[in-house]
Amino acid sequence: MTANDDSKATDVRQPKPDPVRRGSNGGVVLSCVAALLVMGGATWAAVPLYRLFCQVTGYGGTTMRAEKAPDAVLDRTITVRFDSNVAPGMKWEFAPAQRTMEVKVGENALAFYKAHNSAPNTLKGTATYNVSPEIVGAYFNKIECFCFTEQTLAAGESVEMPLSFFIDPKIADDREASLVKEITLSYTFYPMADTAAKADDNRPADGKQGG
Repeated sequence: MTANDDSKATDVRQPKPDPVRRGSNGGVVLSCVAALLVMGGATWAAVPLYRLFCQVTGYGGTTMRAEKAPDAVLDRTITVRFDSNVAPGMKWEFAPAQRTMEVKVGENALAFYKAHNSAPNTLKGTATYNVSPEIVGAYFNKIECFCFTEQTLAAGESVEMPLSFFIDPKIADDREASLVKEITLSYTFYPMADTAAKADDNRPADGKQGG
């Protein structure tokens, strides 16, 4: 083998990067990033959309909203039980004024919940709600409710909050829902983010409450 042949055998050159392949890889990365951003946005939007869907369909025991009670009142009574809860960080005392109520199907009923702000500062809250069994969510209608808007209580303030509702007579046409004799209406109050932040801002630097 000659010297020229030896140089040819050892001269193994590394292939140059393909600019087309490099560009395609960059495009894949950008596509993945864009997909993640879209998925993140869709997840964020899914929360209010899911809640709206539940309120329209009664899915998951979410109650319905109506402008007025129906004209027909059936000669059938259902027991409505009232439940109350407060989320962690919500320094309110929250309870129904009545534990149970006998309501005729189609009748416009009026109930009350009581709330007291035991925090040393003003707090805003919002209530989520559902009924059980879930199948009656499509037939439990609210005309007026404190859960429709944010509630604001000053430090030490107490308030009675009304709830106007009815059970749709169409429940009698539902083979499964028509067998329900007792409904539990449950609320959970959550603190609004801005008031929770203000409460933290008012806390002394050593972490102890003032007063």
